[in-house]
Amino acid sequence: MNEGDWTCDANDAVHLTIVQPGKQKVDTLSSFHPQFTYPIFGDDEQIFGYKGLIIRLRFAAHDLRPHIHISYDEKFKTVGDTAAVDLIKTLKPWVSEEAFGQLPDYEKAVQDDEDAKDFVPPGKLVHSYVTRQRKYEIWAGSLADPRVRQLLDRAQVFVSLFIEAGTPLVTDDPVWTLERWTVYFVYEKVEPPTPTASQYSIVGYATTYRWWFYQRDSTREPTVQSDPFPAPEIRPAQLPSRLRIAQFLILPPHQGSGHGTHLYTIIHSACVKDSTITELTVEDPNEAFDALRDTADYHILRPEFLKHKVDINPNPYGTQSKKQRPRRVPTSTLIPTKQLHDIRSTFKIASTQFAHIMEMFLLGLIPSKNRLAGGANMSRLLIKKYNADDPNDRRYYWWRMLTKQRLYKRHRDVLIQLDLDERIQKLEETVTNVEEGYDALLKVFEAREEALKAKEEESGELATPESTAILGEASTSSSGREQRTKRKLTVEDEEDEEEDDDSAAKRAKV
Repeated sequence: MNEGDWTCDANDAVHLTIVQPGKQKVDTLSSFHPQFTYPIFGDDEQIFGYKGLIIRLRFAAHDLRPHIHISYDEKFKTVGDTAAVDLIKTLKPWVSEEAFGQLPDYEKAVQDDEDAKDFVPPGKLVHSYVTRQRKYEIWAGSLADPRVRQLLDRAQVFVSLFIEAGTPLVTDDPVWTLERWTVYFVYEKVEPPTPTASQYSIVGYATTYRWWFYQRDSTREPTVQSDPFPAPEIRPAQLPSRLRIAQFLILPPHQGSGHGTHLYTIIHSACVKDSTITELTVEDPNEAFDALRDTADYHILRPEFLKHKVDINPNPYGTQSKKQRPRRVPTSTLIPTKQLHDIRSTFKIASTQFAHIMEMFLLGLIPSKNRLAGGANMSRLLIKKYNADDPNDRRYYWWRMLTKQRLYKRHRDVLIQLDLDERIQKLEETVTNVEEGYDALLKVFEAREEALKAKEEESGELATPESTAILGEASTSSSGREQRTKRKLTVEDEEDEEEDDDSAAKRAKV
């Protein structure tokens, strides 16, 4: 028996379809394949026992009512202990029971759903926008709301199919736990295809949760208080907290149109407005989300940096002889640390993420010819360092020193185990990698600005960044199963300050 003849790729076999009522029968709005199926079918993402297998997972566009339909040309007949995969048994833990009804019943329910015309997403409307002449809305609601919970439960299979190492949320926790969670849904407003159809079609969603942030007030003396008994009930929203983005997904048919940037910006804006939130963090982001987040945060912080004229001081020693060898990086005279701290606190950006954006901004102020990317003479810079004649050469030298200093502080425990020469080499390599990443993003930002200017000149109207979205947005890695085995060999930044022991943090991934 050749098992290969009976084995198929699970990613190819699974078809995800968004449907809506049609004039005669249910219509397909979009169809796409998952990026990952290993949580369901194993690391090899293979299904044994079928020829011509199609697992079609349908979702109603407005309320995500699900249905699974399985078809195949031939099924393997059991021989001893070798049998075809039990597909129903395998899929049941991942999709709600309602998905396993008969296809005619499902299509009739979607086609004849008279309540669909009155459907509005759960929660409250927090943002509306137009992209490429199409209208979109973002709605936000508490996970304690049964309607939010039902919609999220139906959507959770997407977590396993599109988010690397993602696992669905547990939604049967006590109400006080669910109140910590806010779910954001992105919908497109469409022309209803029938009089009874809904005008809403799902685009994507994100989940966020609060986790308590202990703030020690050193100015207060310990006192004995006579608190009332029983103590007044305190809700999660009343406590000082960090806000963490747990899951973040724009469905493939809608990627590359700026929806992820809109969604992230709205979440950040809500965080800034909430006086009980100290900062916005992200749980285990991948490279695609990092690019989206960097883009959004850069455009949020750049006007502030420009307003306060943030730059690297090329002469941190003033009139002091430049020939004196510095014992430490003079951080407080190179950059306005107090002002930067105030900006970070105001915009509630996590410290490591803020450092990324600040470093990228400062790098962008240095002319390309004075940087590695512009072919700068590194030998000259390494010799002259802070004594270089060109102030931009000095700025670039100090930029690398500031970046090395941050990297060393964050990874000191690892680096001190290396020999001095190896430690220096590792830091040089890592700073160069960081610079190359920043330079790539800066080029994207410059291209976007040029596209915006061209659009304004052509139309005579003020263009918006969303109308010329350069970066696509996804919540998943871009290279499928190969990403799961890829390991970083250089010292890279990690969101250390965003880790905690909260069990919920272990269940949700971006």
